[in-house]
Amino acid sequence: MYPLNKADLTMNPMIGSPTAIDQKLSRRHIDLDPGGYFIIYLDADAALICAKHFTNVIDDRGLAVDPETGKPIPVRGKVARAHTTIFSGRTAKEVCVKIFEEPQPCPVTQLDHAAYLGRELMRAEFALTSGQEYIQD
Repeated sequence: MYPLNKADLTMNPMIGSPTAIDQKLSRRHIDLDPGGYFIIYLDADAALICAKHFTNVIDDRGLAVDPETGKPIPVRGKVARAHTTIFSGRTAKEVCVKIFEEPQPCPVTQLDHAAYLGRELMRAEFALTSGQEYIQD
């Protein structure tokens, strides 16, 4: 078998493009992290990647609910909730260290959530350093 190059990945329908693979994987079911969720954004003026952490409770239906009200947290639109912490840094690695190594207990309790945060923080770092807009996936 020959090594694959970028043209192989984008032209071969049996393999699929990296974008198509990511889009398909983004539609899979994932269990929500009972440790909470993060809203990632850039503070371009301060040259920082920021991640607001919000707590939640996962109910018996698998929905994230507000611990104070017991109401499901909507996926779309504005939600008026107070964050528990803001983690920030100049690089994805710096933010990851602050999230995963400093607080006890760690606010992330599932490995798939940790992997997702790592990917998103790298995307945010790239956007910050390249001057592009960042929108969390």
